[in-house]
Amino acid sequence: SPLRPRSSPSLYSSPILPPLGAPLPTDALLYSSSNFNVNLREPSSHEQSAVLDACLTSGELTRAEEVATRMSAAWGRKRQLFKNGEGPHPGNLSEVLPPRVHADFLRGYLVKALKASQEVTEVLRREKGVWVGKAWAYFDNLSGQVWWDTTTGTNRAIDAEVIAVMFKGLVSLTPYSEGGERKITSLLSALQVTGVRLGDVLRSGSFELEGEEFAGNVTREMVLDALDKAGSGAVYEDWREKVRELREEFEVERERLEAAEVSRNAVELDQTRSVRSPSHPFAFSNAQLTTSPNLRPSQKDHEATASLKNLRENLSALASSSTSSQVSPSDRQRALEASSYDAAQQLYLHEMSELKKVGRDHERGLQSTWLQSVMFEWMRQLQTRLEEDKEGKGKKSAWGKEPDIEPFLHLLQPDKLALITIVELLRLSGAGGVSDGMKSTRAIIHIGRAVETEYRTQVLAKHSGKNKAFEKELDRLSEGLNGSLNQSRGVEILWRRQMAAWEEKGEERMPPEWTQSIRAKVGSILIAALSDVATVKRSVTLPNGEVHTETQPAFSHAYQYVRGQKLGIIRVNPEVAERMETDPLRMTLHPRFLPMVVKPKTWTTYNHGSYLTRDTNVMRTKDSGEQTSHLRRASMAGSLDQIFEGLDVLGSLAWKINRPVFDIISTVWNTGEEFADIPAKNSLSKPVEAEKPDNVETDPRARDTWRQRVKKSIQERRSAHSNRCDVNYKLEIARAFLGERFYFPHNLDFRGRAYPIPPNLSHIGNDLCRGILMFADAKPLGPRGLRWLKIHLANMTGFDKASFDEREAYAMEHLSDVFDSADKPLEGNRWWLKAEDPWQCLATCMELANALRSPVPEEFCSSLPVHQDGTCNGLQHYAALGGDLAGATQVNLDGGDRPADVYSGVAKMANDVIDRDVLEGNEYAKMLQGKVTRKVVKQTVSFFSPAPDLFKDCTDLGSARQVMTTVYGVTFIGAKKQIAKQLKERGDIPIEHLYMCSLYLGRIVLDSIGDVFSGATAIQTWLNRSARLIAKSIPQGRLDAAVQEEKKKKSNRPQPPLDLEEAAKGKKRPFSKKPTRIGKEQMVTVVWTTPLGLPVVQPYRKQKKRQVATTLQTVFIVDPSIPAEVDARAQATAFPPNFIHSLDATHMMMTALKCKDKIAFASVHDSYWTHACDVDEMSTLLREAFIELHSQDILGRLREEFIWQNEGNLVPVSKVPAGIPYGVHDGHSLKIGMNSPLAADIADTEEIYQTLEREDGDVLTPLFQKPSKVRRTIPAWDEDVDADSESSSSAGESEEHWSSQKSSSSANSKFVKLADILPPVPPRGNFDLNKIRDSLYFFS
Repeated sequence: SPLRPRSSPSLYSSPILPPLGAPLPTDALLYSSSNFNVNLREPSSHEQSAVLDACLTSGELTRAEEVATRMSAAWGRKRQLFKNGEGPHPGNLSEVLPPRVHADFLRGYLVKALKASQEVTEVLRREKGVWVGKAWAYFDNLSGQVWWDTTTGTNRAIDAEVIAVMFKGLVSLTPYSEGGERKITSLLSALQVTGVRLGDVLRSGSFELEGEEFAGNVTREMVLDALDKAGSGAVYEDWREKVRELREEFEVERERLEAAEVSRNAVELDQTRSVRSPSHPFAFSNAQLTTSPNLRPSQKDHEATASLKNLRENLSALASSSTSSQVSPSDRQRALEASSYDAAQQLYLHEMSELKKVGRDHERGLQSTWLQSVMFEWMRQLQTRLEEDKEGKGKKSAWGKEPDIEPFLHLLQPDKLALITIVELLRLSGAGGVSDGMKSTRAIIHIGRAVETEYRTQVLAKHSGKNKAFEKELDRLSEGLNGSLNQSRGVEILWRRQMAAWEEKGEERMPPEWTQSIRAKVGSILIAALSDVATVKRSVTLPNGEVHTETQPAFSHAYQYVRGQKLGIIRVNPEVAERMETDPLRMTLHPRFLPMVVKPKTWTTYNHGSYLTRDTNVMRTKDSGEQTSHLRRASMAGSLDQIFEGLDVLGSLAWKINRPVFDIISTVWNTGEEFADIPAKNSLSKPVEAEKPDNVETDPRARDTWRQRVKKSIQERRSAHSNRCDVNYKLEIARAFLGERFYFPHNLDFRGRAYPIPPNLSHIGNDLCRGILMFADAKPLGPRGLRWLKIHLANMTGFDKASFDEREAYAMEHLSDVFDSADKPLEGNRWWLKAEDPWQCLATCMELANALRSPVPEEFCSSLPVHQDGTCNGLQHYAALGGDLAGATQVNLDGGDRPADVYSGVAKMANDVIDRDVLEGNEYAKMLQGKVTRKVVKQTVSFFSPAPDLFKDCTDLGSARQVMTTVYGVTFIGAKKQIAKQLKERGDIPIEHLYMCSLYLGRIVLDSIGDVFSGATAIQTWLNRSARLIAKSIPQGRLDAAVQEEKKKKSNRPQPPLDLEEAAKGKKRPFSKKPTRIGKEQMVTVVWTTPLGLPVVQPYRKQKKRQVATTLQTVFIVDPSIPAEVDARAQATAFPPNFIHSLDATHMMMTALKCKDKIAFASVHDSYWTHACDVDEMSTLLREAFIELHSQDILGRLREEFIWQNEGNLVPVSKVPAGIPYGVHDGHSLKIGMNSPLAADIADTEEIYQTLEREDGDVLTPLFQKPSKVRRTIPAWDEDVDADSESSSSAGESEEHWSSQKSSSSANSKFVKLADILPPVPPRGNFDLNKIRDSLYFFS
C-alpha cells in the first residue's frame, strides 16, 4: 500500500486492505475474451442451492437428486464452453456442490436406512440395504476426477464432516458387516487417499448432534470400538496403533472437561445465588409470580400478570433441567430466543382455555380479548388448511404449482407457519407503506423472510451443541461471571479472534440464504392461504334500526394507483384495524427482537454476536453481497476488533423500566383520550374535518383545494391510528419487562452508525420510549450531578440555549412546577406537558423531586440518563475538517460565555430575506412573514447541509429541489419534506400552499447556511466530485468490453417515418453514433475505510428488477444478487452525508471505548448519555476523542485510499484539458498520448466535473426518482446551438452537427486516469482544535 505510515495507536491502526474489485455486469460473458478469468455466482445457482438445501432438510431425497443433477449439468455446460474458448473458467464442481451438501445427502440416505431397519415387516426392513447401497455409491462417486483440484492435488468434495457422517451412520446400523455389506474399515482407505486425519473426523461436530434426524446417537468411542471389531489383517494393523492413541487422547480430554465443569458449576451456583433479586422474576416460584406488590390495579393488569406468568412458566420449563431447580440467566435468554413463536402460541392456548372455562370465548362484549379470539380461530383454520395442502387434499392448494418451492413449506410445522403468517402480517399493518394495510410486495417478502429466519434459528439451535466449551464461555461473559473482559487489550483481542475461529467452524453448517424470489413465493402462498380462511363478522345499523351482520375477509388483496403506478396492496378489515388500537398485542411480540435478559453475546466475527442463538450480522447491509464481502474480509483480517469492542460496550449497559412513568402512561392509555403524543382511541372512526370553500361546485381550483384538505384529514386520521397501534406495541413490551434488568444488543448501519437491534422499545426511540427507560444501576448524584440534573430538566423543556448557570436557575425557579408534576402529573397543572419532550421531562421532574426531598440530595442515588448533545453535529465535523474559524464559532467548537445558536442565526437571516421579498410583492413571502421560527429552521439545518453551488444562479422556486437532497439526508426531496412538516405543524399555512412555501423557504434557508459555512461547502463539493469520478470510472481490464458496440435485442417496431414536409425540404434523418457499453461497465462504487477500520460501501446502483409470478400477484422485486451498474448521481449526492455520518459514528465509538470500565455510556448518534454524576468526565472524554479524531489528516488519507482502491481506473471524458495524459481506444487497444497546450479542448479540470454532472441528467430531478428516460446533456461543437431546436442550416450541415456531438459514453471518448483528475483536498483553515477542550457548549 502506498499509504503513509500510521501515526495513531488506535486510529488508522489497521492497514488498508487490497482492492476487492468491482463486480462484473450481468452480460459480462458476452463481451469477455476467453482468457478473462472471472468467477461469477449466478443468481440462478444461488437459488438452486437454497432449493437443494430445502429438499435435503425436508427429506425429499429424490427431488434433491434432481436439483443436484441440474446444477451439475449447468456446471458441465460452462466447463465445455471454457474448453471451447467461449467462456470463463467455471471453477471446481465443489464450489457448486460443497462438502456440506454431500454430508447432507449421505446423512439423508443413512437416516432412511436407519428407519427401515426399525420397521416391523421383513419387506420394509429390506429397504435398509437399498439405502446403504445408495450411500456407498454416492460416497464412492466423490472420489471421481471431477472433484479433484488439479492445481493443489486435493479432493474438494470429501472433508472430515463427510467421512464423519458415514462413520456415524454405519455404526448406527449395527451389525457393521452382514451379507454383502461393506465393512466400516473401508472408509479408512478414503482417509489415506484424501489426507483427512482420523482424529479430525472423530472431533467433527456431527458426533455432538443427537437424534434420529442426525443418524442416531453415536459417540467417537463407539466408532473406535467398531473399527477394532471390524478391522482385521495386516492392513488394519497400521491403523490399530492410531486407534489406541486416539482412545487415550479422548480419555484425557474427557477427564479435563469433567473437572472444569465441576469447577464451573460451583462458581456459577455461587454467582447465581448472589445476583438473584426481584429484577430476575423468572427465578421465582409460581406462587411468587402471581402477584406484583408494586403493580397499580387497572383494567388490564390482571391480563399482564396472567400472560407474564404463563410466559415465565413456559420459559422456565424450557430452560430447567431435571437435575437442577435453578435456571441461569443465560438459559433463560436462550429459551426466550429459541421459544419465539412457540411461547406465543402457548400463551394463546392458555388465554383461550381461560376464556372457555367461563364460556365467553366468542363473546363480543369481552372487548380486550376479541382480537386474540379471532386470531386464535384464524390460526386453527390456517393450520388445517396448510396440513391439507401438505397432504395434497387442499382444493385450492398452490403447493403443487411450484415444485421447487414446495420443500420450503415443509421446513417448519404447519402450526408454526400459520402463527408466523398471522403475527407478522398484523405487525406490518399500518406500517407497510399503505395507511390502511400494506404493500403486497413488502408483505410477501417480509413473511418469506420471517419463515427463513425461523428456519435458520432452528438449524442454529440444533447445532448449538457442537462446541460446548464455546457455549459455556459465551454464557460466562454474558452473565458477567468471567474476568476476560477486564484483561489487557492485547489479550482481549487475541481472545476475541480465537472465539471467532471457533464460530467460523460452526458457520459451515448454516444453510444458504434464500433469494428474494424464494421469499416472495413462500410469502405469497402463506398470505393467499390466510386470506382464504381468515374472516371476521361486521355489523351495521341500517336507517330503519335493523342490525345487519355479515362475514367478511379479514385480509383482502387489491390494487390502487400511487403516483400513477399500479400498486398491489393487502388491506386489513376495518374491524381488525380498530381493534388493534385497543386490544393487547402480546401475540405479535417477537422474542428474538426483544431486549435481552443477559448481556449480549460478544461480537467475534462480522456475523456472530448479540443474541445467544440467533444468527445476527454486525451490519445491516440490506442483502448487499458487495458490502458483506468487504465486511467479511475485514473481519477475517482482524480490522474490526475496535468496532466489535465498541458495540460490546454499548450492549453491556443494563436498563430498567421507569415504573412511575409507565404507570402514568398506562393510566392515560386506558382512558382512550388524546394525550401528549398518544392519539385518541378509535381514531379511524373520527369524522373527516376539512373546511369547504364556498365556490367548490363551480371553481376547479377550489375543488382541488377541497380535495387536498379532505385528503389531509384522512391521512391525519390514519396516521393517528398507526401511531396508537405503535404505542400499544411499546407498552406491551415495557409491561413484559417490568422489574427486569435488560440489555439492548447493537449493530451498525452501512455507514457505521450504531443502533439497538430491538426495533420497538429502545432509547433510540421517541420521547415516550426514552421517558420509560432508566439505567438499571444508580449512582450518588454528588454536587455536580445535582447541578447537571437541573440543567437536564431545563434542556427537556426546550430552555437549552441559555448558559448553564441560567439553566440551573431556570430549574430552581420552577421547583413548584417540578413538585406539582412529580406529585400530581395528571391532576395538577400539568406543567411538564408544555415541554418539548414531555415524558422525559416528567421523568426528570420525578427524579429531581425525589433527590431534593431526600435527607442529603447529593447522596441520592440516581439512575436517570443525562444527555449531552452536539450542536448541529454534522456541521461540527465539517468545521473541524476544514479548520473553518467562522463555522467553528457558530457550532460551539470555539468557546464562549453562552452557547452559539446557529438555528436562531439562520432563522434571522431567512426572516430578513423574507421581509425584503414582501416589499417586492412575493406572495409566498407574505404567507411566511413572521412565521419562520428557530424550530422551523432547526430540522433543515440539522439534517441538511448546503450545496449553494448547485443553485447560486437559479431564480425560480423549482431550482431549490436538488439542493434539498444533500448532506444529512438522501430521501426523496427530503429537505422540502422537513420544512413542510414544520410548517404543517404550525397549522397557519393553507394546505394548498404548503408545497410551494416549503420550496421557497428551503432555498432561503440553505442559502443562509451556505453563507455561514463556506468551508463546509468547499469540502462537500470535493466529496461530491470525488465520488462522481469514481462512479464514472472503469477498471482498465474492462476497457475492451466497454468500447464494444452494445448488443441490443432485435425489435420489429418500425422507425417513425420522416415528416413529409421536412422530406420535401430535403432534410434527412439525424445520424447518431451506435451506443457503446461504457455505461454498462461503470460498476465501481465508492468504498472507504473509517479511522477505526470499518469498510463502508455505498449501495447505490441502478436497480435491476426481476418479475416473479407468485400465488398472490406478479411482483417486481429488486434482486441484490444481480450485479448492476452504479447510479453515479446517487453515489455523488449521497457521499457527503454518508461520509460525515461515518465520522460521527467513529467519534461515538471512540467515546464509548474511552468510557469502557469507567462510566456508563449510551448514545443516540450525536447525543451521549451517562449518569448525572459522570457528565463532567464524559464531557472530557468526548472532547478528547473529537480532537484525536480530527487531528488526523482525514481527507488526505481518504484521497490516498481512493487512488489506492481504484488504481488504474479510467474515466471516459469528451474533452481533456492541457497537460493531462489521456488515451483513445482505436477498436483494438488503448493508445496513450499527451494532450498538448495548443490542442487543449478545455482550460482545466473544472469543465470535466461540470460536464460529468450535466451527463447525469436534469439537476432538478429528485434523488432516486429519476424519470424512466433521462436525456443526456451532450455538448456540441457550437455550444450556442440547442440540440432540441430547429436548425436553419442545410441538410448537410444538419448531418454534420449530429455526428459531431460528443459525450463521455460515445465511441470516440477519451480516457484519463482517475488519479490524474481527482481534485486536491481543499486547503485547511487555521482553527485550533485544542480550543474545543475549553468550549463549555461543544456538547451541552
